[in-house]
Amino acid sequence: MEDIKQYWFVIRELTGREIKRKYARSYLGILWSVLSPLLYMLVMTLVFSTMFKRKIQNFPLYYLSGYLFYNMFCQVSQSVMTVLVDNRNLLLRVKVPKNVFVLSRCYTALVNFGFSLLAFFPLLFLSGVKPSITMLLFPIDIILCMLFGLGVGYMLSIVYVFFADVKYLYTVFLTMLMYLSAIFYPIEQVPTAMQVVIYNNPVYDFMLFARDCMVYNTFPSADIWARIIIWGIASYLLGYLIFLRRENEVMQHI
Repeated sequence: MEDIKQYWFVIRELTGREIKRKYARSYLGILWSVLSPLLYMLVMTLVFSTMFKRKIQNFPLYYLSGYLFYNMFCQVSQSVMTVLVDNRNLLLRVKVPKNVFVLSRCYTALVNFGFSLLAFFPLLFLSGVKPSITMLLFPIDIILCMLFGLGVGYMLSIVYVFFADVKYLYTVFLTMLMYLSAIFYPIEQVPTAMQVVIYNNPVYDFMLFARDCMVYNTFPSADIWARIIIWGIASYLLGYLIFLRRENEVMQHI
C-alpha cells in the first residue's frame, strides 16, 4: 500500500507537470480544453451542417461526440508513444516502474477529456437531449477507449525508441484515421467498400457507442458492445505484454 501511495503521488506530480507544460505561456490555459472542441464543432457545423442536414440528426452533437473520442485516442496513443524517450533521464536515475510514466500520460489525457466534457454536457442538454439511463453506459465507453489507446501507445513506445521516424508516420496515420472515422459525415454517404473500412475502424466503434447512449438515448447493440470490449481489452493486453518483453532491451538502448 505504501508503494501504491508513492506511485500515485508520482503520477499526480507528472500529470501536473504535463498539464503545465502543455498550457505554458497561454493566457487561457486549461480553458482551451473546453473552447477547442467547441470551436472545431462550430467550424464543422458551419461547413457541413447544410450539406448533411437531412442525413444527420443533431449534427453539432454528432460531430462533438465523435471528435472527443477521436481526440482522446490521439492524445493517449501519441503521448504514451514518446514517454520512454522523453523521460530517459528520470528512468535512469530513479527506481520507479516505467509504467508509472505511462499511466501519468494516460491520466493527463483523461483529465483533458474531463475538461472537454464541460463543453459537451451543457450542449447536450441545451440541444434538447433528456437525461436517460443509457447515459450511465458512457464511462464504460471512456474506459475501454482509453485502454485501446493505451495498448496502441505501449506498442508505439517500443518502436519509437528504435525508430524515431514513426512519430511523423503516426501523425499522418491519425489524419487518415480522422477521415475514416465518420466524425463529420454519415457513413451511408460513402461507397460500400469505404463503409466496410469504417465499420472495421475501432475508433468508430467507440464513437458509435457514445452517440447511441448519449445523443440518441438508445442502448448500443450487442455487436457494438462486443467490439469495443474486444478492441479495448485485447489492445491493452497485447501492448502491455510487448512492453514488458522488450523492457530491458529498451533500457539498454536509451
